[in-house]
Amino acid sequence: MRAVVIEEPNKLSVTTVADPTPGPGEVVVKVAAAGLCGTDVHMLAGEFGPTRYPVIPGHEFSGEIVAVGAGVSGYAEGDAVAADPALYCGACHFCSIGRGNLCEQWGTIGITVDGACAEYVKVPVRNLYRLPETVRLEHAPLIEPLSTIVRGFDIVDPRLGDNFLIYGAGTMGLLYLQVAQRAGAASVSVVDINEDRLAVARQLGADAVATTADALTDDHPRGWQVVTDCTGNIRAIEDGLTRPIRGGTFQQFGCAPDQEKARFSPFRIYNDEIRIVGSMAILHSYGRAVELLGKGVIDSETMITHRFGLDRYAEALETFKKGTGRKLQIVPNGAAG
Repeated sequence: MRAVVIEEPNKLSVTTVADPTPGPGEVVVKVAAAGLCGTDVHMLAGEFGPTRYPVIPGHEFSGEIVAVGAGVSGYAEGDAVAADPALYCGACHFCSIGRGNLCEQWGTIGITVDGACAEYVKVPVRNLYRLPETVRLEHAPLIEPLSTIVRGFDIVDPRLGDNFLIYGAGTMGLLYLQVAQRAGAASVSVVDINEDRLAVARQLGADAVATTADALTDDHPRGWQVVTDCTGNIRAIEDGLTRPIRGGTFQQFGCAPDQEKARFSPFRIYNDEIRIVGSMAILHSYGRAVELLGKGVIDSETMITHRFGLDRYAEALETFKKGTGRKLQIVPNGAAG
């Protein structure tokens, strides 16, 4: 099959590799579409520590089952599916206390084992989710990033009527916006330096948008109950840490390069009882994301803007890095149906 391979940091190829074969408890999925993510950019740059090279990227994906391994029940060839890419050992301390996303042997399809930027991908059946009839194959890769948003909300645990400030109007910020609205936010404000992205945030229902948070403070002089960084940008993070209301929460949701450092005021964290929380990947949230997408919580057509064939993977990454569009997809087998 044809596949994208990140051979080592800063070395990428599109080549022919062996077709995957399902082992016991596994299936092979013909990939309909695979979403690009900021993690993919960090992987290629050698900035995402867990990556195991060489690897086929692609951890947000959907498709149809084409082969079933021994011992698989409940699924058959032709089923339309998506998959939680998380791979936990099940035996370490964190797995034993239900925190598999912090697994000491943490793995993910498309990061530590071969993923879906290929014509076919092998998936453990325990990771599969059958798609609702209301979810189209080309929309289903949104389930994975949406499931990380669901996990983020589990951690923030917002109150009904909280005011939200989101840094970043890319894919994750726009997904966060739509979920916050559904979760009962009193208002959702969005900051981004990209005016085109801010226009989309407004289209999706943001109460206020601006290129700086300073422009939004007249309506929120005390700050916001929930401030979330969806950029991974250090300047945005440092600014965001100054914005929660006393007793509020700052959530680091965006993935920054693993060696970057941010400056903040420890005194303010102490004196204003600011809660700082992280949000790492997926935990018991993928199935809920399937249901949310099936119920139309996310405007999928607005979210997906570009589709590229395998041979244009490098171009797709460059388009992503420029901030062009929203969710970009790789379609290894032609246009997704």
